[in-house]
Amino acid sequence: MPTLDRPEPPYLQIAGRIRDDILSGRLQEGDTVPSAREIARTWTVAMATATKVLATLRSQGLVRPVRGVGTVVDRGGLHRSALDRTVASSRTGKIYPPGHYAVIRSAGLEPVTERAAGALGLEAGAPAIRRRRTTYGPDSRPLSTSTSWFDGALSAKAPALLVPERILEGTSVYAAVRLGTRIAVTQERHAAGLADEVEAAELGLPAGSPVLFGRSTFLAADGTVVEYGESAALPDHWVFHEYTTEDGE
Repeated sequence: MPTLDRPEPPYLQIAGRIRDDILSGRLQEGDTVPSAREIARTWTVAMATATKVLATLRSQGLVRPVRGVGTVVDRGGLHRSALDRTVASSRTGKIYPPGHYAVIRSAGLEPVTERAAGALGLEAGAPAIRRRRTTYGPDSRPLSTSTSWFDGALSAKAPALLVPERILEGTSVYAAVRLGTRIAVTQERHAAGLADEVEAAELGLPAGSPVLFGRSTFLAADGTVVEYGESAALPDHWVFHEYTTEDGE
């Protein structure tokens, strides 16, 4: 069927530019974003368009108004997904924005779980690399806790995966480079659920608290699964994705 080239409306294009600055860390928590008047002047658009830019960013959970200050970056309600980290690594070489950090709780070879084995194409119980981490925000409050699994055969080529220390460019990018490839596709699945005792303790919540579960699969250009991860994040933190369709419907 024929398709139409429908470029995004100006307000969405401008909002996208500011959103990229927020997600990449160029605009940090609490930083002031341009006012509607500044947006109108800089981008040569009407005030109504500039106002829609700020309304869009507020609806996406990225900014909030502060009386006497203006509109400031507010990432408190945003959950940084595996896809966000992959994009950030490719753009900046780092997977976390300024002020955010991760503590690696453990790293080493362990028998792979049945679910992780299925994702990696291994036999259940086979040796696999397991890394457990908790991610914190600027106020040192835990935001999410996660486990990454890799084929145990990677131990020789990617020894840093076995060390309980941060890998600044991200584990999937590091492992892919060591394999002589790159991450081409990131698949994510999310569902609401209840935290078990371990997840709750790591997030500072009572056991059985509602959390957002995630399962992430990082694939190389040839379809090889480089990393499989599972995570649990605090409630009331939004995952943001943007989709483009060819026919604009």
